[in-house]
Order: sequence, then C-alpha cells, then structure tokens
Amino acid sequence: MASSDPRTSQLRCSRTPFRNRAAAGPGSYRPVISAAVLALSVTLAGCAGSATGVGPADAARPAAGGTSAASASASAAPGTTQARPPQTSADSRASADPGAATAPAPARLPGLGPRTLAKIPADARQAVLVAGRGKDSSASQVVLYRRTGAGWEPGATWPAHNALKGWTDDHRAGDLRSPIGVFTLTDAGGLLADPGTKLPYDQGPAFTIGGTGFEGEPLTGSFDYVVAIDYNRRPGTSPLDWTRPLGANRGGGIWLHVDHGGPTQGCVSLTRKHMKELLLALDPARHPVIVMGDAESLKR
Repeated sequence: MASSDPRTSQLRCSRTPFRNRAAAGPGSYRPVISAAVLALSVTLAGCAGSATGVGPADAARPAAGGTSAASASASAAPGTTQARPPQTSADSRASADPGAATAPAPARLPGLGPRTLAKIPADARQAVLVAGRGKDSSASQVVLYRRTGAGWEPGATWPAHNALKGWTDDHRAGDLRSPIGVFTLTDAGGLLADPGTKLPYDQGPAFTIGGTGFEGEPLTGSFDYVVAIDYNRRPGTSPLDWTRPLGANRGGGIWLHVDHGGPTQGCVSLTRKHMKELLLALDPARHPVIVMGDAESLKR
C-alpha cells in the first residue's frame, strides 16, 4: 500500500466500512461497498510505485544501491528454493526418518543481532524473514520460518522486491524506503477470492490498481493478494483501513503483495505464486511476524 497520505495522492484507497466480523463468519471480512466504490479502480497508497508519480507507495521496484533495474528484476524471478524437505510433522521431527541426516534447526533466527531478536514476540512461531541486499537496494530475499521444539526451521526461500530507495529506521510518507523492524501479520485481502488462508481475508474491487511502476511495468494485479504489515496500522482490521496510530506523516499501507517486476514505494512484493503459498502457510494461531530490513541492519 502507499506510504503516502491517501488524501494527497492522485490514486486513492477506498475507505470501505466493514460489518462485524462475527457476522461475516471466521476468517473473513464482510465489506459494505458503495456503488461509487465498485466503479473505481483504486490505488492503495503505499503499495505500488509509479514512474508517473501517481502510483501507490509500495509497488515493487528494481534493486537500488548499485543494482541495475534489469538485475533487480532478475533477482525477483519466480524461482523458488526449498531450504529443506518438508517435515512429516508440523511441530516435531519425531515422526521423520530417524536415520535421515538433517542439519539442526537454529535456536535463533539466523542473521539477526540482539536488538532485532529482542523485538520478536515470545509467542511468535512463524516468521517471514526479509533480508535486503543493501541499505539502498530494492532487491531482497524472503525466507519463511516456523518455530518448533527443535528450533527455527526454514521453509521456502523466495526472491522479492522492497522500496525503490531501500530501507530506513525512520520511515516517512513518500520517502520511498521500506521500514526496518519486526511487525505482526494479522490481516489479509485482495482482488481475488480467498485462496484458503487462515488469516481474516477481505476480498473486493477496492484492491484494484492500474498505472505503471518505476520501470514502466504495469501494476495491474499487484493487489490480487495482499498481507497487511502491521506498521502504523490498527491490527485486526481490513488492509484497507486507514487508521494511522503514529500519524499520517509516518506513512502506512505497508503490505506484502504481488510483485510486478520492479521496486515498490515501501512494501515487500513476491510473485503471485509465492504470495498464494504464503497466504496458505500463515496461521494466526502461530502469531506470525515479519522481520524486515537490509541484512546489515538486521545484524544489530
């Protein structure tokens, strides 16, 4: 989503009211959408970059900081690597082949320093680790971890994009940098129907986006699937909710969303296939978090 105030953006998010979640049933929102909203193609501030200056703030862009647009796009190619074979048990290796030689799961998430580790909630048992290539780069790598009795077990590794200008500890609206930190993941949504996630999911036409990104790439489909990153937002609401507890000047609308082949305005983007896999994997009962920043900053 855009990290700029939607009231000052030429492409605006729809402020859609929502009914009581209980009435909508578990795991879903029930949006009440006006006819005017249904007719709009909305760009959510903070999520899609635009070469014309009218795109959302978090559209994926190519790697910055010594990386060309072409190489950044290449780094976000749809290849997936599996860090290790799937376990036969979600929380224990006990049922796995006792003769199989596997590396022990780390007790701590790798690559993180004491300051970063201290911010991870004690009850978090899923972590999306986003490590940027450099402080000023828009290319990054995502690894999904789960914590078991044996430690933090890595899952799939995916290429990703972050903001055009890289990362910052003090994110501001329109700075074209992704915020560094540890944030909870509580809510999802998208233009497409719920693929089967356990997260509350808001589906509707307000997730429509058009225009072009920083490299002239089309932004269409960028919001087919999104997961709201709980930076300067109210957890437990639709990703479309515009409440900004830290104030509008601190940006917002920072999402995980579908990659369009270039850097974003503040979000983290994955291919559609990997976004769907992530949505299916995230489980609110495991209190998922995202740990994000350039690799050097995460070591602090």
